[in-house]
Amino acid sequence: MVLDRDLRTAAAVAAPGLTLVGVGPGDPDLLTVAAVRAIAAASLVAYPVAEPGAEGMAARIAAPWIAPGQSHRPLLFPMVEEAEPRRRAWHAAADALAAEVAAGAAVVLLCEGDASLYASCSYVLLALAERHPHCPVRVVPGVPAVAAAAAMASTLGMPWPLALQQEGLLIRPTPDRQEELEAVLDQAAANGTVLALLKLGRRWRWVQPLLANRGLLAGALFARRVGWSDQLLVVADQVPAEAQPYFSLLLIRQGSPEVLP
Repeated sequence: MVLDRDLRTAAAVAAPGLTLVGVGPGDPDLLTVAAVRAIAAASLVAYPVAEPGAEGMAARIAAPWIAPGQSHRPLLFPMVEEAEPRRRAWHAAADALAAEVAAGAAVVLLCEGDASLYASCSYVLLALAERHPHCPVRVVPGVPAVAAAAAMASTLGMPWPLALQQEGLLIRPTPDRQEELEAVLDQAAANGTVLALLKLGRRWRWVQPLLANRGLLAGALFARRVGWSDQLLVVADQVPAEAQPYFSLLLIRQGSPEVLP
């Protein structure tokens, strides 16, 4: 295969440096060619973990593309609300990665989804710029979950273009308060903006009845763990008002463009 030959060539000529690689939402087949080549060229594969000894989700996604002989480096990114533990973790990760590059390693840092969209590795990128400005860094984008959800829903017979014609598209975490979501929905309806709400999780318990009262459930797409074997993509009115996994999202369109087929 041409790709296999390209991968071997990339691995043979890898120069020291750090590449942040977006691995997509869950399906290993959604990694880009650039992502696969970057992984193949690395002597060290780094990835975030939520606690010591845990399996990193990004590493699990990219596992088919990681060679047995490559070194692994889990980096602790604690899932806590307090700012200081997270800041210390980002600085420690930046220092560790910069040290590997300075020692001559070609390093990749794997990131779920896209490497620049609500990505933990973005904070490492900023810490590197501040603490190690001479460390060579490259960023490889990945397929974001919202794009994968829309594409997979369309494949399953639920056509869901993310944005059409003059529609706007707002991608953001689900608000923590009902009044804030009400304001977001009102503004999106007034501006013809499609909403992509990430990290629904436990908020779905109150988001679901709020959307039901507005008559929006039947036209919204609910997606859970996109790209994984247990993924769920359904019309939102099929999902009861119960807490959902952290990696759940919602696509909401409150109107239609003037010109449609």
